[in-house]
Amino acid sequence: MADRLAIKSILVIQTKYIGDVILTSALVRNLRLAYPNAAIAMLCASGLRDFVVSQNIADEAIGFDRRGAGRSLPQRVKEYSSLVADLRRRKFDLTIDLTDSKTSRILHRSIGAPLRVGYNPPEKPLKFWEVQPANIFAETFGYGGVHYLYRYLSPLEALGIELREVTPRLEPTPVGRSASTQILAQSNLAVKAFVAVHAGARFEGRCWQPERFAAVIDEVYATKGLRSLLIGGPDESATAQAILNVAVSPLVSVVGKASLETLTALLSDAFIFLGNESGPMHMAASVGTPVVGLYGLTPPDIWGPFGVLHRTVEPPLPCQCVAPGLCKPDNPGGVYCVHRLPVAKVAQATRDLIDAVRQQANKTAN
Repeated sequence: MADRLAIKSILVIQTKYIGDVILTSALVRNLRLAYPNAAIAMLCASGLRDFVVSQNIADEAIGFDRRGAGRSLPQRVKEYSSLVADLRRRKFDLTIDLTDSKTSRILHRSIGAPLRVGYNPPEKPLKFWEVQPANIFAETFGYGGVHYLYRYLSPLEALGIELREVTPRLEPTPVGRSASTQILAQSNLAVKAFVAVHAGARFEGRCWQPERFAAVIDEVYATKGLRSLLIGGPDESATAQAILNVAVSPLVSVVGKASLETLTALLSDAFIFLGNESGPMHMAASVGTPVVGLYGLTPPDIWGPFGVLHRTVEPPLPCQCVAPGLCKPDNPGGVYCVHRLPVAKVAQATRDLIDAVRQQANKTAN
């Protein structure tokens, strides 16, 4: 293995979603400790570049969109060629492919770093014509862990690096804190006195019904005295409005109005988080906010909130399908199992977590 002090530049290829990037932050923290002289760049989705840099997940973020929506094939080929040329010019000493896709593997080989870490076996078997680009092989899940976090930590084990930082931890920026303070003041919400609620998700099948969220929000306000703040992206506005139309308790929404930098601070200021299995759930856990996570087919032990007090709620499986015309068996993003979660079960989990957090606070105070 190369002298760690001689490693000057590292590229982490992580072009998946925000939850994956947050889990990857733990890998990068360990890389910083092991390679103190190295600058670390991350190849990520273009929309996450500012987030990656502002949260110090990497020193530099390079944008790359895997799907190329709205661009012609010649445009995509030109962009890809330009990206490869740029990355080759940087002469990285070490590259780590966490995306583990056909595109990322081609990219990984094209960059030509002396040290290239990849998974063996890959998540999807190599085609007969594909060549494994890595020359250092990471186990599917490292350090004996089952959570997906340990898949992203596995390259450390392949590199012979001691695991010193396990839990993903983000810190709100001063800009984010200022924005959060302003939003809470305008909404008459106090720090650590509200529930952050995320009712959206990247896949429709992971979204619990809006009217059920409204019912839990109302019950939490009636029984625990906590108001709720709806969070989410611009494409989740209809879901937020559906909740606002039904809920009777005082409710605030910043859906589509808060940047990721601001959202990080808002989640840090929340008492607890309630939401679907999604990126904001991992973001809440990364800033130390307790989580109630709602699951369908996805196993919570693999994709659950990590490193915080939490409650995960899932339906009994296997189940009688609630959407036989829509569900895609064995595809966590294409099933609607989460729709089987009853309001009473989610409300109970939320009340239990609130009580647990309050009890922990009382012990700390005493």
